[in-house]
Amino acid sequence: MTLQAATRTAIERARDRYPLARSAILPALWAVQHEQGQISAGAMTEVAGILQVTPSEVEAVSTFYSMYFQHPHGRHEVIVCINVSCALRGADEIVDHLQRTLGCASGETTADGAFTWASTVECLGGCGGAPTMQVDHHFEENLTPDRVDKILAALRNTPTPHEEQTPNAGGVAGGSADAPKARRRGVPATTGPATTKPALPTSEPAETPLTTPKEPSPSATTGPSVSPKPKRRGKAAQ
Repeated sequence: MTLQAATRTAIERARDRYPLARSAILPALWAVQHEQGQISAGAMTEVAGILQVTPSEVEAVSTFYSMYFQHPHGRHEVIVCINVSCALRGADEIVDHLQRTLGCASGETTADGAFTWASTVECLGGCGGAPTMQVDHHFEENLTPDRVDKILAALRNTPTPHEEQTPNAGGVAGGSADAPKARRRGVPATTGPATTKPALPTSEPAETPLTTPKEPSPSATTGPSVSPKPKRRGKAAQ
């Protein structure tokens, strides 16, 4: 499968941002996955050609990170944290509820292709909102079975990101490659031109008039004058 022209352009733009082309492997793989939903062997070869690196380098990166898919996935990916903070706040209950609700075990895809329950992981770094899961790389925190049901229901008929957005080599589909990605759902995106405060008017400092230095006084050149010490009073001579 040949990459779309927009995907190739995004990868080239990412490549040109780095001194070494291999530094663009990560954003290049994001661009491929946003287009195709997974990263095939043929796509890895194309990426290697664009970046002028070996296919093995691209494959090593693609297979190392769990967020890149080498096989078809559901339209949405679910990952649940089961580490200490989440476990103490009911992660096991969330895992059991997900398994019953989705009808599949961890690592499998639902029958309707809506969700792939990718895995349970040891830490998502969302301890402050435990129990936590990620859906399509967005954090969902303070989970309860009812909250999980609402999240899944809202997404069940929603297209996957690569089906609705333009591929982009930066980890954010459909946006600028240089735009930051919000870590959690619900963070409003900043839109519109940036506003800057008008510069305060500045005034030129007033010129200090030149003055003619005074001639030094004789005492200044010859040193301070020393007054003779007064004589001590003594007894009158007999």
